[in-house]
Amino acid sequence: MRRLALAAWLVAALWLAGCATHPEDASTFRYEGSTDAVPWTGRAFDDGDAFTFALFSDLTGGERPGVFEVAVAQLNLLRPEFVIGVGDLIEGGTTDEAQLAREWDSFDRRAGAARARLFYTGGNHDLTNPAMWAVYERRYGARYYHFLYKDTLFLVLDTEDNTAEAQWKLHEIREQAMAAVDAEGWGVFGETEYGRSPARRHGRVGEAQADYFVEVIGRNPGVRHTFVILHKAVWEQDAEQEFARVEAALADRPYTVFYGHEHAYLHETRQGRDYIRLGTTGGVQNPRKDMAIDHVSLVTVSETGVDIANLRLSGIFGKDGRIPLDGEDLCFDVRACTGQ
Repeated sequence: MRRLALAAWLVAALWLAGCATHPEDASTFRYEGSTDAVPWTGRAFDDGDAFTFALFSDLTGGERPGVFEVAVAQLNLLRPEFVIGVGDLIEGGTTDEAQLAREWDSFDRRAGAARARLFYTGGNHDLTNPAMWAVYERRYGARYYHFLYKDTLFLVLDTEDNTAEAQWKLHEIREQAMAAVDAEGWGVFGETEYGRSPARRHGRVGEAQADYFVEVIGRNPGVRHTFVILHKAVWEQDAEQEFARVEAALADRPYTVFYGHEHAYLHETRQGRDYIRLGTTGGVQNPRKDMAIDHVSLVTVSETGVDIANLRLSGIFGKDGRIPLDGEDLCFDVRACTGQ
């Protein structure tokens, strides 16, 4: 009996030794092999405080029905920890508070279908004039802000940061431009005063806003990454000084910039960092622009850095092999759908 007991103990010890050859698996993964050879490759499962968030962009210029709803359903399949919109969430461009309430209620209702928390960024359609600033602030608080998540800093900027007088002037020439577009089509937009305006294209970050973000950056020197979220490419205009101060404050750390506004995807390297312009998530598309597509971006932050994946809405489908909400009946790339 003693020999049988000893033999059983040796078998159990050898079995346990086989399982113990992979100590990193103890808490979440168990492999019951008995040799050092294993049927997998790659690093250990545990990646510390890794997390994934998503971004989407412009819905405006004539929102194409159903696209944003499909994107929300697809994001629910992808399960990011949170979602950020980079602006132009409603058509806006009015002082009619009842109309603005209807538009924001519509967006909030559809955005509310997302499982993840959704963060707002104001675009020119959302913040066209000071009356719209007041509506936005009542509903959503500050037009620029920051937050931290898992030792990562997020800066959300307002690129409609003009004086009230200057913003009312923009509102006036925008109305004139939209009247011309309604009468003659989008082809005339670039010929209008608003279409030629640097403020329309590039926006503005004011001194007080730059002061705020420089202070925030200085107060958070040791974060592992910083993300800058804004609507317009303010850095593209000559002699821009305030956003340049924000860039200078970020110069000694890794950071990534995401923006929108032009309704076409673009990746550029500036200051040795990624500056990424998102396409659309239901906004009007110009077939003459490269990468004028509906998509969402997935960003994973881990101990090894930042990974960015862009997913076309036309390619995200569920377990039934179909795009959610009858999305297969929608056009997500105007050139592909029209052959232009």
